[in-house]
Amino acid sequence: SLFSGRALLWRRSERRLDTEREVRAALENRVLLLLFSARRCPRCREFEPRLRRFWSRLTDPAHVERPEQVRLVYLGQDGCEEEHRRYVRDMPRTWMALPYGDRLGSELSQRFGVSELPAVVVLAPSGAVLVPNAVREILDSGPSCFRNWREAAELLDRNFQEREDTERSVPRSLSEPLRKLKYRLWDQDEEEEEEEEGEEGK
Repeated sequence: SLFSGRALLWRRSERRLDTEREVRAALENRVLLLLFSARRCPRCREFEPRLRRFWSRLTDPAHVERPEQVRLVYLGQDGCEEEHRRYVRDMPRTWMALPYGDRLGSELSQRFGVSELPAVVVLAPSGAVLVPNAVREILDSGPSCFRNWREAAELLDRNFQEREDTERSVPRSLSEPLRKLKYRLWDQDEEEEEEEEGEEGK
């Protein structure tokens, strides 16, 4: 899990999700939006109202099918803890946030190649990157882009599952079929010997 061993702040419950089980239950099997932003950033402040409207419609069953299949985690790039605290306090109740000072935020920024703020990295439930930065897509397409993300995520996950199934059906080594044949013949020889011994004992 991307946030394995980490705590998350959940605005809805006004508390921290501290256990692995709580974090996994909140995030697994969902399209995940990672929001890299900072309160002091002018472009972030300009994007914020549009993102909130986007999120409001995205999580409304009247506009989007299965809205519960998406989560957003704020990875603040704030300069101080007070800025971060104010952002978390004012963010929508269904958003989550990485606590201030957790180095995972910087690590994920580097991992996903975030080069500008704001950035919204969209991940499939499997963790695969669907969109490296969806800011432009959110502004241009609105909630309809979620359908594309979900379809891409389902396709990726289906291919991953099919690949796993295929790998399970492939012999673990080239010698495995021969080894199975040898054991089968060995079992057959044993059965024949037992039958012969039984006939001799009559």
